[in-house]
Amino acid sequence: MWWLLRTMCFVHTIGNVFCFLEAKPKNPETDMNVSEIISHWGYEREEHEVLTKDGYLLLIFRIPRGRNERKESSNTTKPVVYLQHGFTVSADYWVLNPPSNCPAFLLADAGFDVWLGNSRGSNNGRKHVRLDPNSKEFWDFSFDEQIEYDIPATIDFILNKTRQTQLYYVGHSQGAYIAYGAFATNPQLAQKIKMNFALGPVVLTKYLRGVLRTVAYIDPKVIKTLFGEKDIFSRSNDNAILQFLCHREKIATACNNLLTVIFGYNPKNLNESRLDVYIGHIPAGTSIQSILHFSQGIRSGLFQKYDWGSESLNMQHYNQSTPPIYKIENMKVRTAIWSGGQDLLGDPIDTENLAAKTPNLVYHKKIPDYDHLGFILGKDVAIQVYKNVIEFINKDQSE
Repeated sequence: MWWLLRTMCFVHTIGNVFCFLEAKPKNPETDMNVSEIISHWGYEREEHEVLTKDGYLLLIFRIPRGRNERKESSNTTKPVVYLQHGFTVSADYWVLNPPSNCPAFLLADAGFDVWLGNSRGSNNGRKHVRLDPNSKEFWDFSFDEQIEYDIPATIDFILNKTRQTQLYYVGHSQGAYIAYGAFATNPQLAQKIKMNFALGPVVLTKYLRGVLRTVAYIDPKVIKTLFGEKDIFSRSNDNAILQFLCHREKIATACNNLLTVIFGYNPKNLNESRLDVYIGHIPAGTSIQSILHFSQGIRSGLFQKYDWGSESLNMQHYNQSTPPIYKIENMKVRTAIWSGGQDLLGDPIDTENLAAKTPNLVYHKKIPDYDHLGFILGKDVAIQVYKNVIEFINKDQSE
């Protein structure tokens, strides 16, 4: 069939209809999981399972050394770096580019012990000691549970495994949100963090822009009616369809531009030749309740716990009629922020307000042309972001 379509491409009158089906060469990582991708690029990897206090089992991945680093030469204590993903994605997206501009590999090659965490509900966080992932009860969580259970359990597991007392935290988007919440409410946990690196932080969302803002204006009952009360944005056949379309020469740019409508405009900084890899791993799923929590933050402009929808229900959960506020001023961990001028989710005004309220802010780099995905998938991310992160860690280690 494909030879017929290619033949038809030579016919001028109908060529415009079929030529767009010509595909680019498929990247091998498209259908790989995280461990397979790490091995594909020649790095050593480990896979572990973290048990949270409320019974969720989360996969986490480790890259213990750089690609060209000898095992026997890395017996000395190394800085531990923990990467936490954003909203509706998973640890997968830290390894979707080649090593030269891939966050996890850049940090490993810099001499660090790199760990990739996962939140409950992502493709790497769908197990529980007793709850069925197909049950409504499994999906009864918002950002609050990730703050209270996922982050502490993951950090404690990493420190126990590495026999260290502190680590460096790198959070992108919602990864920064749950860090601020966890470190503000859990002082013992905060003491285990040497430095908090917030990339495109989506913590305050009053001025969040783009199509995702529309979720704030949809009645929660409507969302539950349309999408149910369990998961959303999970991987499905839609990913395969998008891969098929977006990896075509004539459509790739359109797909790239569509991403910019959602996350911010900087299409030139995204590698179109790897769209099949990106779409194969993004999105990775979350709960409907998390979507509702996200929408509440946009409407209220506040960094607060999940609103159960009535004063009586809030009283049952919090012993007060409104959800408690996460107090940013209580987040005392040394923090560095990177923000993008074209970021629709981590809006510059919201990020400025976050920076102003962060009590131990030591650095804030504003990258005018960066969108939300640039901090993970940007062509120049090695120079714009991770060169600085590596310098901070190395300087901190030498002091």
